[in-house]
Amino acid sequence: MSSTPSRSHDTLTTISLSMNFAMKLNFRQQNALSPTSSLPIILIHGLFGNLDNLGVLARDLHKDHDVIQVDLRDHGLSPRSPEVNYPDMAQDVLELMDRIEIKKAIIIGHSMGGKVAMTMTAIAPDRIEKLIAIDVAPIDYQVRRHDQIFTAINAVSAAGVTQRQEAAQLMRESIKEEGVIQFLLKSFHNGEWRFNVPALWDQYENIVGWQPIPPWPHPILFIRGELSPYIQDSYRDEIARQFPHARAHVVAGTGHWVHAEKPDSVLRAIHRFIDEESDKDSTGEK
Repeated sequence: MSSTPSRSHDTLTTISLSMNFAMKLNFRQQNALSPTSSLPIILIHGLFGNLDNLGVLARDLHKDHDVIQVDLRDHGLSPRSPEVNYPDMAQDVLELMDRIEIKKAIIIGHSMGGKVAMTMTAIAPDRIEKLIAIDVAPIDYQVRRHDQIFTAINAVSAAGVTQRQEAAQLMRESIKEEGVIQFLLKSFHNGEWRFNVPALWDQYENIVGWQPIPPWPHPILFIRGELSPYIQDSYRDEIARQFPHARAHVVAGTGHWVHAEKPDSVLRAIHRFIDEESDKDSTGEK
């Protein structure tokens, strides 16, 4: 597996929930195209994203499954909160499952959304049949990879621009990757960001951090972008302690947005994993 050094943890601790109430998340539900007995799939986006970000996966998966795409707290059209941490975000998704009467689901999360999904296994381990974490590991990264993004976002807000073209010009002063700029602009509407910038900045250490969780005895697939730093080989032991049935699939030539860069490869890996009856381990393939 492959990113940056992580703290070593000799013991796993139980996730502790704050006293905050779960938030009622905005979501989109697509029913399977044909009658199915398959479990529903919940898709969870990453930092600065929204429920549209995994749309390429949703459009395929809803052929055989009911698919629910969510806006996490402080993102998209979901409520705002000053508290951004994985136990609270996981509880938000579980509240949504209760609200739409889903007892058990397959969870797919990208980046921060993958960490939310993994936290759910510590809070409600029997409500998740299988889990797919896209380009993220259960690791305290201890690295600030998004400071340039925050600088660009704040520059747009300070300038008071309302058009995406104007915003893009300002953002290019801080961000060199055009794909990142276009990704962020999907959450820019009428001069406003559809994510809670102050809360995400204030709680950033919680977002890149991680509290180790008890071992989860069910299948999890880690899909890794070959060129991404978020899952590193040095993380194998830490992953195995928390997810003893972990498997890995590497998508060649891709970075952190692996599902957007090579959706067909990602979907093939997802379908194989979901459709398999066996829990046996494998190393994945390119």
